Amino acid sequence: MNAVVVAVAIMLVLSLCRVHVVIALTVGALAGGLLGGLGLEDTLKAFNDGLGGGATVALSYALLGAFAVAIAKSGLAHALADKALALVGKENGDGAGAGMLKMLLILLVLAVSISSQNILPIHIAFIPLLIPPLLYVFARLQIDRRLIACVMTFGLITPYMFLPVGFGNIFLNEILVANVVRNGVDVSEVSVTEAMSIPALGMVCGLLLALFSYRKKREYAVERIAQVEQVVSRYEPRSLLVAGAAVALAFMVQLWLDSMIVGALAGFVLFSLSGVVRWREADDLFTEGMKMMAMIGFIMIAAAGFAEVMKATGQIQALVDASVAWIGNSKALGALLMLLVGLLVTMGIGSSFSTVPIIAAIFVPLSIELGFSPLAIVSIVGTAGALGDAGSPASDSTLGPTSGLNVDGQHHHIWDTVVPTFLHYNLPLLVFGWVAAMVL
Repeated sequence: MNAVVVAVAIMLVLSLCRVHVVIALTVGALAGGLLGGLGLEDTLKAFNDGLGGGATVALSYALLGAFAVAIAKSGLAHALADKALALVGKENGDGAGAGMLKMLLILLVLAVSISSQNILPIHIAFIPLLIPPLLYVFARLQIDRRLIACVMTFGLITPYMFLPVGFGNIFLNEILVANVVRNGVDVSEVSVTEAMSIPALGMVCGLLLALFSYRKKREYAVERIAQVEQVVSRYEPRSLLVAGAAVALAFMVQLWLDSMIVGALAGFVLFSLSGVVRWREADDLFTEGMKMMAMIGFIMIAAAGFAEVMKATGQIQALVDASVAWIGNSKALGALLMLLVGLLVTMGIGSSFSTVPIIAAIFVPLSIELGFSPLAIVSIVGTAGALGDAGSPASDSTLGPTSGLNVDGQHHHIWDTVVPTFLHYNLPLLVFGWVAAMVL
Protein backbone atom coordinates (compact mmCIF):
# COMPACT_ATOMS: atom_id res chain seq x y z
CA MET A 1 0.00 0.00 0.00
CA ASN A 2 1.14 3.54 -0.72
CA ALA A 3 3.20 4.99 2.14
CA VAL A 4 1.53 8.41 1.95
CA VAL A 5 -1.94 6.88 2.26
CA VAL A 6 -0.86 4.83 5.28
CA ALA A 7 0.92 7.74 6.96
CA VAL A 8 -2.00 10.12 6.54
CA ALA A 9 -4.47 7.44 7.66
CA ILE A 10 -2.45 6.69 10.81
CA MET A 11 -2.15 10.39 11.59
CA LEU A 12 -5.88 11.00 11.14
CA VAL A 13 -7.00 7.90 13.08
CA LEU A 14 -4.71 8.68 16.02
CA SER A 15 -5.88 12.29 16.03
CA LEU A 16 -9.55 11.23 16.02
CA CYS A 17 -8.77 8.90 18.94
CA ARG A 18 -7.64 12.01 20.85
CA VAL A 19 -3.95 11.13 20.68
CA HIS A 20 -2.10 14.46 20.68
CA VAL A 21 -1.60 15.74 17.14
CA VAL A 22 2.18 16.08 17.59
CA ILE A 23 2.41 12.39 18.51
CA ALA A 24 0.04 11.45 15.68
CA LEU A 25 2.15 13.36 13.15
CA THR A 26 5.39 11.84 14.45
CA VAL A 27 4.07 8.25 14.44
CA GLY A 28 2.50 8.75 11.01
CA ALA A 29 5.76 10.13 9.63
CA LEU A 30 7.79 7.21 11.02
CA ALA A 31 5.33 4.65 9.64
CA GLY A 32 5.24 6.34 6.25
CA GLY A 33 9.00 6.62 6.03
CA LEU A 34 9.60 2.98 6.94
CA LEU A 35 6.88 1.73 4.58
CA GLY A 36 8.27 3.99 1.86
CA GLY A 37 11.63 2.24 2.10
CA LEU A 38 13.64 5.02 3.74
CA GLY A 39 14.76 3.03 6.75
CA LEU A 40 14.73 4.35 10.29
CA GLU A 41 17.88 6.48 10.02
CA ASP A 42 16.84 8.19 6.77
CA THR A 43 13.28 8.67 8.04
CA LEU A 44 14.51 10.41 11.17
CA LYS A 45 16.94 12.51 9.11
CA ALA A 46 14.17 13.66 6.77
CA PHE A 47 11.87 14.38 9.72
CA ASN A 48 14.57 16.39 11.50
CA ASP A 49 15.46 18.27 8.30
CA GLY A 50 11.84 19.29 7.91
CA LEU A 51 11.37 20.56 11.45
CA GLY A 52 12.98 23.88 10.65
CA GLY A 53 10.30 24.59 8.07
CA GLY A 54 7.74 25.17 10.81
CA ALA A 55 9.99 27.01 13.24
CA THR A 56 9.34 30.52 11.90
CA VAL A 57 5.58 30.23 12.16
CA ALA A 58 5.85 28.54 15.57
CA LEU A 59 7.96 31.38 16.96
CA SER A 60 5.55 33.89 15.42
CA TYR A 61 2.66 32.30 17.27
CA ALA A 62 4.58 32.18 20.55
CA LEU A 63 5.24 35.91 20.35
CA LEU A 64 1.66 36.59 19.29
CA GLY A 65 0.57 34.64 22.36
CA ALA A 66 2.63 36.90 24.60
CA PHE A 67 1.16 39.92 22.84
CA ALA A 68 -2.38 38.55 23.30
CA VAL A 69 -1.82 38.11 27.06
CA ALA A 70 -0.61 41.71 27.25
CA ILE A 71 -3.80 42.85 25.51
CA ALA A 72 -5.84 40.90 28.06
CA LYS A 73 -3.85 42.54 30.86
CA SER A 74 -4.87 45.96 29.55
CA GLY A 75 -8.54 45.16 30.24
CA LEU A 76 -9.51 45.26 26.57
CA ALA A 77 -11.21 41.87 26.81
CA HIS A 78 -13.57 42.98 29.56
CA ALA A 79 -14.18 46.33 27.86
CA LEU A 80 -15.27 44.57 24.66
CA ALA A 81 -17.48 42.22 26.64
CA ASP A 82 -19.13 45.06 28.55
CA LYS A 83 -19.86 47.03 25.38
CA ALA A 84 -21.20 43.98 23.56
CA LEU A 85 -23.40 42.85 26.44
CA ALA A 86 -24.72 46.38 26.85
CA LEU A 87 -26.04 46.13 23.30
CA VAL A 88 -27.95 43.00 24.24
CA GLY A 89 -29.51 44.57 27.29
CA LYS A 90 -29.45 41.22 29.15
CA GLU A 91 -26.41 39.35 30.39
CA ASN A 92 -27.99 35.96 29.82
CA GLY A 93 -27.85 36.41 26.06
CA ASP A 94 -31.59 35.94 25.40
CA GLY A 95 -33.93 37.98 23.25
CA ALA A 96 -33.88 39.60 19.83
CA GLY A 97 -30.99 41.86 20.79
CA ALA A 98 -28.82 38.86 21.55
CA GLY A 99 -29.64 37.28 18.20
CA MET A 100 -28.70 40.46 16.38
CA LEU A 101 -25.45 40.75 18.31
CA LYS A 102 -24.56 37.12 17.55
CA MET A 103 -25.00 37.77 13.84
CA LEU A 104 -22.95 40.98 14.04
CA LEU A 105 -20.12 39.15 15.80
CA ILE A 106 -20.17 36.34 13.24
CA LEU A 107 -20.12 38.88 10.39
CA LEU A 108 -17.24 40.72 12.10
CA VAL A 109 -15.15 37.55 12.38
CA LEU A 110 -15.99 36.64 8.77
CA ALA A 111 -15.08 40.11 7.44
CA VAL A 112 -11.76 40.21 9.32
CA SER A 113 -10.90 36.66 8.21
CA ILE A 114 -11.55 37.49 4.55
CA SER A 115 -9.68 40.80 4.81
CA SER A 116 -6.65 39.02 6.28
CA GLN A 117 -6.08 37.42 2.87
CA ASN A 118 -6.19 40.55 0.71
CA ILE A 119 -7.09 43.98 2.13
CA LEU A 120 -4.83 43.56 5.18
CA PRO A 121 -2.74 40.51 4.21
CA ILE A 122 -1.71 39.33 7.67
CA HIS A 123 -3.16 35.81 7.26
CA ILE A 124 -3.65 34.07 10.63
CA ALA A 125 -1.84 36.72 12.68
CA PHE A 126 -5.12 38.45 13.61
CA ILE A 127 -6.57 35.40 15.39
CA PRO A 128 -4.62 35.41 18.70
CA LEU A 129 -5.26 39.15 18.93
CA LEU A 130 -8.97 39.33 18.04
CA ILE A 131 -10.53 36.06 19.20
CA PRO A 132 -9.36 35.61 22.84
CA PRO A 133 -10.81 38.98 23.93
CA LEU A 134 -14.14 37.98 22.35
CA LEU A 135 -14.39 34.57 24.04
CA TYR A 136 -16.05 36.14 27.06
CA VAL A 137 -18.78 37.58 24.82
CA PHE A 138 -19.15 34.33 22.89
CA ALA A 139 -19.60 32.44 26.17
CA ARG A 140 -22.21 34.84 27.57
CA LEU A 141 -24.14 34.62 24.30
CA GLN A 142 -23.60 30.82 24.23
CA ILE A 143 -22.26 30.87 20.67
CA ASP A 144 -20.95 27.49 19.54
CA ARG A 145 -17.21 27.90 18.94
CA ARG A 146 -17.37 25.26 16.21
CA LEU A 147 -19.32 27.80 14.17
CA ILE A 148 -16.67 30.48 14.74
CA ALA A 149 -13.99 27.97 13.67
CA CYS A 150 -15.92 27.28 10.45
CA VAL A 151 -16.38 31.00 9.80
CA MET A 152 -12.67 31.71 10.21
CA THR A 153 -11.62 28.75 8.08
CA PHE A 154 -13.96 29.91 5.31
CA GLY A 155 -12.40 33.36 5.43
CA LEU A 156 -8.87 31.96 5.39
CA ILE A 157 -9.41 29.66 2.38
CA THR A 158 -12.10 30.95 0.03
CA PRO A 159 -10.50 34.33 -0.81
CA TYR A 160 -7.16 32.85 -1.91
CA MET A 161 -8.83 30.17 -4.04
CA PHE A 162 -11.16 32.62 -5.79
CA LEU A 163 -9.91 36.21 -5.72
CA PRO A 164 -6.56 36.93 -7.44
CA VAL A 165 -5.44 39.57 -4.94
CA GLY A 166 -3.21 39.32 -1.88
CA PHE A 167 -2.55 35.67 -1.04
CA GLY A 168 -4.98 34.80 -3.83
CA ASN A 169 -2.62 36.34 -6.36
CA ILE A 170 0.15 34.07 -5.10
CA PHE A 171 -1.99 30.92 -5.17
CA LEU A 172 -3.95 31.54 -8.36
CA ASN A 173 -1.46 33.33 -10.59
CA GLU A 174 2.03 32.57 -9.30
CA ILE A 175 1.38 28.91 -8.40
CA LEU A 176 -1.76 27.52 -10.07
CA VAL A 177 -1.68 29.23 -13.47
CA ALA A 178 2.13 29.12 -13.63
CA ASN A 179 2.20 25.35 -13.08
CA VAL A 180 -0.62 24.71 -15.55
CA VAL A 181 1.24 26.73 -18.21
CA ARG A 182 4.53 25.01 -17.35
CA ASN A 183 2.92 21.67 -18.12
CA GLY A 184 1.67 22.56 -21.56
CA VAL A 185 -1.70 24.35 -21.39
CA ASP A 186 -2.37 27.76 -22.94
CA VAL A 187 -4.44 29.72 -20.42
CA SER A 188 -4.11 33.15 -22.04
CA GLU A 189 -7.87 33.33 -22.55
CA VAL A 190 -8.81 31.63 -19.27
CA SER A 191 -10.24 33.61 -16.35
CA VAL A 192 -8.90 31.98 -13.20
CA THR A 193 -11.75 33.54 -11.20
CA GLU A 194 -14.28 31.93 -13.53
CA ALA A 195 -12.47 28.59 -13.27
CA MET A 196 -12.66 28.63 -9.46
CA SER A 197 -16.14 30.17 -9.14
CA ILE A 198 -18.04 26.88 -8.87
CA PRO A 199 -15.66 25.39 -6.26
CA ALA A 200 -15.88 28.67 -4.33
CA LEU A 201 -19.66 28.32 -4.41
CA GLY A 202 -19.18 24.97 -2.69
CA MET A 203 -17.34 26.76 0.13
CA VAL A 204 -20.24 29.21 0.44
CA CYS A 205 -22.69 26.32 0.70
CA GLY A 206 -20.51 24.80 3.42
CA LEU A 207 -20.56 28.05 5.38
CA LEU A 208 -24.35 28.27 5.15
CA LEU A 209 -24.59 24.65 6.30
CA ALA A 210 -22.32 25.42 9.27
CA LEU A 211 -24.56 28.34 10.26
CA PHE A 212 -27.43 25.87 10.38
CA SER A 213 -25.51 22.98 12.00
CA TYR A 214 -24.21 25.04 14.92
CA ARG A 215 -27.14 27.40 15.41
CA LYS A 216 -28.00 26.00 18.85
CA LYS A 217 -26.58 27.41 22.06
CA ARG A 218 -23.56 25.80 23.68
CA GLU A 219 -22.42 26.51 27.22
CA TYR A 220 -18.84 27.39 28.18
CA ALA A 221 -17.38 28.12 31.62
CA VAL A 222 -17.00 31.90 31.85
CA GLU A 223 -14.78 31.47 34.92
CA ARG A 224 -12.13 29.60 32.91
CA ILE A 225 -12.05 32.40 30.34
CA ALA A 226 -11.62 34.97 33.10
CA GLN A 227 -8.69 33.03 34.56
CA VAL A 228 -6.81 32.77 31.26
CA GLU A 229 -7.64 36.23 29.97
CA GLN A 230 -6.95 37.83 33.36
CA VAL A 231 -10.21 39.73 32.99
CA VAL A 232 -10.58 42.52 35.53
CA SER A 233 -13.71 44.47 36.32
CA ARG A 234 -11.92 47.83 36.14
CA TYR A 235 -9.98 49.23 33.25
CA GLU A 236 -8.72 52.69 32.41
CA PRO A 237 -9.12 54.62 29.15
CA ARG A 238 -5.33 54.95 29.00
CA SER A 239 -4.75 51.18 29.05
CA LEU A 240 -7.38 50.69 26.34
CA LEU A 241 -5.76 53.43 24.23
CA VAL A 242 -2.36 51.77 24.60
CA ALA A 243 -3.89 48.41 23.64
CA GLY A 244 -5.39 49.90 20.47
CA ALA A 245 -2.11 51.60 19.60
CA ALA A 246 -0.17 48.37 20.21
CA VAL A 247 -2.46 46.37 17.91
CA ALA A 248 -2.15 49.03 15.19
CA LEU A 249 1.64 49.10 15.59
CA ALA A 250 1.89 45.31 15.39
CA PHE A 251 -0.13 45.23 12.16
CA MET A 252 1.80 48.11 10.56
CA VAL A 253 5.18 46.59 11.42
CA GLN A 254 4.11 43.23 10.04
CA LEU A 255 2.93 44.76 6.77
CA TRP A 256 6.09 46.85 6.54
CA LEU A 257 8.60 44.08 7.28
CA ASP A 258 6.42 41.06 6.37
CA SER A 259 7.22 39.53 9.76
CA MET A 260 4.72 38.40 12.39
CA ILE A 261 7.64 37.95 14.80
CA VAL A 262 8.80 41.56 14.68
CA GLY A 263 5.22 42.88 14.63
CA ALA A 264 4.20 41.01 17.78
CA LEU A 265 7.46 41.96 19.49
CA ALA A 266 6.91 45.66 18.68
CA GLY A 267 3.41 45.54 20.15
CA PHE A 268 4.64 43.86 23.34
CA VAL A 269 7.47 46.38 23.73
CA LEU A 270 4.95 49.24 23.45
CA PHE A 271 2.93 47.70 26.28
CA SER A 272 6.07 47.49 28.41
CA LEU A 273 7.24 51.05 27.67
CA SER A 274 3.78 52.48 28.36
CA GLY A 275 3.63 50.96 31.84
CA VAL A 276 0.45 48.97 31.15
CA VAL A 277 2.67 45.91 31.55
CA ARG A 278 5.10 46.57 34.37
CA TRP A 279 8.76 45.71 33.81
CA ARG A 280 8.87 43.30 36.73
CA GLU A 281 5.79 41.49 35.34
CA ALA A 282 6.93 41.42 31.71
CA ASP A 283 8.99 38.24 31.97
CA ASP A 284 6.22 36.18 33.58
CA LEU A 285 3.62 37.61 31.19
CA PHE A 286 5.79 36.84 28.17
CA THR A 287 6.35 33.28 29.36
CA GLU A 288 2.63 32.77 30.00
CA GLY A 289 1.75 33.93 26.50
CA MET A 290 4.30 31.63 24.89
CA LYS A 291 2.90 28.70 26.88
CA MET A 292 -0.57 29.53 25.62
CA MET A 293 0.52 29.10 21.99
CA ALA A 294 3.08 26.33 22.57
CA MET A 295 0.80 23.51 21.36
CA ILE A 296 0.09 25.24 18.04
CA GLY A 297 3.77 25.91 17.52
CA PHE A 298 4.82 22.32 18.15
CA ILE A 299 2.09 21.02 15.82
CA MET A 300 3.35 23.30 13.04
CA ILE A 301 6.92 22.14 13.58
CA ALA A 302 5.90 18.46 13.60
CA ALA A 303 3.75 18.99 10.49
CA ALA A 304 6.77 20.36 8.61
CA GLY A 305 8.73 17.24 9.56
CA PHE A 306 5.84 14.99 8.47
CA ALA A 307 5.65 16.72 5.09
CA GLU A 308 9.38 16.36 4.51
CA VAL A 309 9.24 12.61 5.19
CA MET A 310 6.34 12.22 2.74
CA LYS A 311 8.32 14.02 0.05
CA ALA A 312 11.48 11.99 0.78
CA THR A 313 9.69 8.67 0.27
CA GLY A 314 8.81 9.57 -3.32
CA GLN A 315 5.43 7.99 -2.68
CA ILE A 316 3.45 11.15 -3.43
CA GLN A 317 4.48 10.83 -7.07
CA ALA A 318 3.70 7.11 -6.94
CA LEU A 319 0.23 7.90 -5.61
CA VAL A 320 -0.38 10.32 -8.46
CA ASP A 321 0.91 7.79 -11.00
CA ALA A 322 -1.32 5.07 -9.55
CA SER A 323 -4.37 7.26 -9.92
CA VAL A 324 -3.52 7.70 -13.60
CA ALA A 325 -3.55 3.92 -14.07
CA TRP A 326 -6.98 3.61 -12.43
CA ILE A 327 -8.62 6.32 -14.50
CA GLY A 328 -8.48 4.85 -17.98
CA ASN A 329 -10.45 7.03 -20.41
CA SER A 330 -13.23 8.13 -18.06
CA LYS A 331 -13.44 11.89 -17.58
CA ALA A 332 -15.86 11.56 -14.65
CA LEU A 333 -13.66 9.03 -12.83
CA GLY A 334 -10.55 10.99 -13.74
CA ALA A 335 -11.85 14.21 -12.23
CA LEU A 336 -12.96 12.42 -9.06
CA LEU A 337 -9.67 10.59 -8.51
CA MET A 338 -7.58 13.70 -9.16
CA LEU A 339 -9.61 15.59 -6.56
CA LEU A 340 -9.33 12.74 -4.04
CA VAL A 341 -5.55 12.53 -4.47
CA GLY A 342 -5.31 16.30 -3.97
CA LEU A 343 -7.40 15.95 -0.80
CA LEU A 344 -5.15 13.22 0.57
CA VAL A 345 -1.89 15.03 -0.22
CA THR A 346 -3.02 18.35 1.25
CA MET A 347 -4.45 16.66 4.35
CA GLY A 348 -1.01 15.18 4.94
CA ILE A 349 1.30 18.12 4.26
CA GLY A 350 -1.16 20.81 5.39
CA SER A 351 -0.51 23.28 2.56
CA SER A 352 -2.50 23.96 -0.59
CA PHE A 353 0.32 26.13 -1.90
CA SER A 354 2.73 23.17 -1.72
CA THR A 355 0.28 20.65 -3.19
CA VAL A 356 -0.31 22.27 -6.59
CA PRO A 357 3.28 21.93 -7.92
CA ILE A 358 3.34 18.28 -6.81
CA ILE A 359 0.17 17.21 -8.61
CA ALA A 360 0.21 19.55 -11.62
CA ALA A 361 3.09 17.77 -13.37
CA ILE A 362 0.96 14.64 -13.82
CA PHE A 363 -2.62 15.89 -13.65
CA VAL A 364 -2.27 18.55 -16.34
CA PRO A 365 -1.03 16.16 -19.07
CA LEU A 366 -3.63 13.60 -17.95
CA SER A 367 -6.40 16.19 -18.16
CA ILE A 368 -5.30 17.12 -21.67
CA GLU A 369 -5.37 13.46 -22.70
CA LEU A 370 -8.86 13.03 -21.25
CA GLY A 371 -10.12 16.02 -23.23
CA PHE A 372 -10.74 18.57 -20.49
CA SER A 373 -10.85 22.24 -21.53
CA PRO A 374 -8.17 24.67 -20.30
CA LEU A 375 -10.80 26.25 -18.02
CA ALA A 376 -11.67 22.86 -16.54
CA ILE A 377 -7.98 21.96 -16.09
CA VAL A 378 -7.33 25.10 -14.07
CA SER A 379 -10.41 24.32 -11.98
CA ILE A 380 -9.41 20.69 -11.38
CA VAL A 381 -5.84 21.43 -10.33
CA GLY A 382 -6.85 24.45 -8.25
CA THR A 383 -9.60 22.57 -6.44
CA ALA A 384 -7.39 19.51 -5.91
CA GLY A 385 -4.83 21.78 -4.28
CA ALA A 386 -7.34 23.61 -2.07
CA LEU A 387 -9.06 20.40 -0.96
CA GLY A 388 -7.82 19.30 2.42
CA ASP A 389 -6.68 22.72 3.63
CA ALA A 390 -9.86 22.74 5.69
CA GLY A 391 -10.01 19.66 7.88
CA SER A 392 -6.27 18.95 8.00
CA PRO A 393 -4.87 18.72 11.56
CA ALA A 394 -1.63 20.26 10.28
CA SER A 395 -3.04 23.17 8.25
CA ASP A 396 -2.73 26.76 9.46
CA SER A 397 -6.35 27.20 8.33
CA THR A 398 -7.37 24.93 11.22
CA LEU A 399 -4.49 25.56 13.62
CA GLY A 400 -5.11 29.30 13.45
CA PRO A 401 -8.76 29.15 14.60
CA THR A 402 -7.86 26.65 17.34
CA SER A 403 -5.12 28.94 18.65
CA GLY A 404 -7.66 31.65 19.35
CA LEU A 405 -10.60 29.53 20.48
CA ASN A 406 -8.73 27.18 22.82
CA VAL A 407 -6.83 29.61 25.03
CA ASP A 408 -9.02 28.52 27.94
CA GLY A 409 -8.87 24.79 27.10
CA GLN A 410 -12.54 24.54 26.10
CA HIS A 411 -12.09 23.95 22.36
CA HIS A 412 -10.62 20.67 21.05
CA HIS A 413 -8.49 21.03 17.93
CA ILE A 414 -9.63 17.80 16.26
CA TRP A 415 -13.29 17.49 17.26
CA ASP A 416 -14.15 21.19 17.42
CA THR A 417 -12.12 22.55 14.48
CA VAL A 418 -10.78 19.80 12.20
CA VAL A 419 -13.84 17.54 11.99
CA PRO A 420 -16.38 20.40 11.57
CA THR A 421 -14.34 22.12 8.86
CA PHE A 422 -13.69 18.84 7.06
CA LEU A 423 -17.37 17.96 6.93
CA HIS A 424 -18.61 21.42 6.02
CA TYR A 425 -15.96 22.37 3.43
CA ASN A 426 -14.10 19.39 1.99
CA LEU A 427 -17.22 17.42 1.13
CA PRO A 428 -19.03 20.31 -0.65
CA LEU A 429 -15.76 21.34 -2.33
CA LEU A 430 -15.29 17.78 -3.60
CA VAL A 431 -18.80 17.76 -5.10
CA PHE A 432 -18.66 21.27 -6.57
CA GLY A 433 -15.12 20.72 -7.87
CA TRP A 434 -16.24 17.59 -9.70
CA VAL A 435 -19.24 19.44 -11.16
CA ALA A 436 -16.95 22.26 -12.33
CA ALA A 437 -14.65 19.76 -14.06
CA MET A 438 -17.59 18.24 -15.93
CA VAL A 439 -19.36 21.45 -17.03
CA LEU A 440 -16.55 23.92 -17.71
